[in-house]
Amino acid sequence: MAQIDLKLAHSYKANPTEPADYALHHMDMRFENGGAYALLGPSGCGKSTMLNIMSGLLAPSEGTVLFDGKDVSHQTPQERNIAQVFQFPVIYDTMTVADNLAFPLRNRKVDAQYIQKRIHDIAEMLELGPIMQRRAAGLSADVKQKISLGRGLVRPDVSAILFDEPLTVIDPHLKWQLRRKLKQIHNELKLTLIYVTHDQVEALTFANQVVVMSQGRAVQVGSPQELFERPAHTFVGHFIGSPGMNFINASVTTERNINLAGQLLQIPSNQTLATGPVTVGIRPEHLQTTPSGQSNELQATVTRVQDVGTYYLITCAVEGALLKSRQNKSDIPAQVGTSIGLNVLNENTCYYINEELVT
Repeated sequence: MAQIDLKLAHSYKANPTEPADYALHHMDMRFENGGAYALLGPSGCGKSTMLNIMSGLLAPSEGTVLFDGKDVSHQTPQERNIAQVFQFPVIYDTMTVADNLAFPLRNRKVDAQYIQKRIHDIAEMLELGPIMQRRAAGLSADVKQKISLGRGLVRPDVSAILFDEPLTVIDPHLKWQLRRKLKQIHNELKLTLIYVTHDQVEALTFANQVVVMSQGRAVQVGSPQELFERPAHTFVGHFIGSPGMNFINASVTTERNINLAGQLLQIPSNQTLATGPVTVGIRPEHLQTTPSGQSNELQATVTRVQDVGTYYLITCAVEGALLKSRQNKSDIPAQVGTSIGLNVLNENTCYYINEELVT
């Protein structure tokens, strides 16, 4: 396993002259040896470009890629000793499952006895044992992707294993099984795993550290809990969560008061803000509703009540903005058209200036 440092930028244009020309903006990022990371973001944000630069499929247009302090910017994936698992299974249909798993080791002329032991261990991890002698042709997509995962895992000396949206072709009800298996494998083998996805559930359940990307920039790196509770950028608050964080523009008028949608509220005593414009952010899970008329609460009107199965999702209108609140099924939801109070300012509230979190 290797520690990977990226000190680079990348543009697909020969002579980039402005920020819009860059697929990846200048970054200085470290992936620790043995860590489980996810690169999370929408299509076109640069996550696959970053992964391909790490693997050696793409050379950065500026800067360097370091493996354990050694510059490998222009080395091939083979020279870097990288294993990569792609969106679609890369296996040999004419070979048996066992031969597919053994191929990377046979190609390196590894001892036959060791190969048999190694593929047996990997097959047990991935629950492929009963079909080892079957040809890969005709197997289901999820089994083929398991074989592809196994081909990446079978080499014990790889610098890192890179996953490029490997569960896209898998049926939704089978995805959780493979995510669980990947997490288990990481815990057992302590491999350096880097996983690209646009699915926040995949990222947050797989990785110990998640890199949230937007428009070629890593806007926050943190644990799933940090990303949810203290998003460092409004994009992270919007992208993480279902639904995402509520945002409403406000103005801090004095040290203790804030003008929120035309209503003057008091800032909690444990929070200090400079006067001026600010964006208030709060998760639907943390936005409590009360009967109208309570002190220091934002007055709003209920516009929609959705029964989501395990909770109610209440949509409220205030000064043209729509705020969402999650409410327990044990509580009777407010009716559409009624006025309620929203406890917007509490210990879970985040404040942003120019989209960046005020710490």
